[in-house]
Amino acid sequence: MTDIPSRLSGTGLTLGYDKKVVAENLSVTIPEGELTVIIGPNACGKSTLLRTLSRLHTPLKGDVLLDGEAIARYPTKEVARRLGLLPQSSHAPAGISVSELVARGRYPHQSLFGRWRTEDEAAVQQAMQATGVADLARQSVDTLSGGQRQRVWIAMVLAQQTPLLLLDEPTTWLDISHQIELLELMQTLNQQHGRTLVVVLHDLNHACRYASHLIAMRHGKIIAEGKPSEIVTPALIEQVYGLRCVIVEDPVAHTPMIVPLGRGQ
Repeated sequence: MTDIPSRLSGTGLTLGYDKKVVAENLSVTIPEGELTVIIGPNACGKSTLLRTLSRLHTPLKGDVLLDGEAIARYPTKEVARRLGLLPQSSHAPAGISVSELVARGRYPHQSLFGRWRTEDEAAVQQAMQATGVADLARQSVDTLSGGQRQRVWIAMVLAQQTPLLLLDEPTTWLDISHQIELLELMQTLNQQHGRTLVVVLHDLNHACRYASHLIAMRHGKIIAEGKPSEIVTPALIEQVYGLRCVIVEDPVAHTPMIVPLGRGQ
């Protein structure tokens, strides 16, 4: 994977919290222009890796490179111009409206005494329209459902208009209809607008349907990576999840579909 075009990579990473190490000597290259989905069981290091690639978490060892430079060397505002992150949990200031929160995504593009520009307003409106929260613009974020709040946070990240987007379990709290809408939005951002996305998902069939590049992790190691159609097999799913299954073709997307086997089968 070392010869693929990439703006974001990590080499020789040791990841952990306090004295607990979750990954050692982990190297990953995020392919430019792809929708990469990271899958794996709970506590395998998926979210820690994503947080490390975004500079939200500092590796114990190793380096993360963004556009060929160590990400730690960039000013915070410059990182935010190049990379947008939606973490697992976010907390909005009390009383803030939807439009005000989404507008915070324009912070990296503002100078210290900069005025609010036409392009800033356009970016906010486009992000709210894309995520289906435009009709909630004046409503307080405090009053929204979990699914509505999640879409507002995604709108804020979209308003940053960064070439790289990292999203950690973005479909959490969303019903199945809004999950599909969000996944299709991410696919559109990738295929039609050239954004590079890295997404952590738990739903294997969603990952296989929407990812153009898949990374499978277990115990802090990358077990396999590549196109879902090329790497997803019953053997891989059993190795990663300890789950026996059969793989059939998704009748709509023609991508691998995982069908779990019961204990007696």
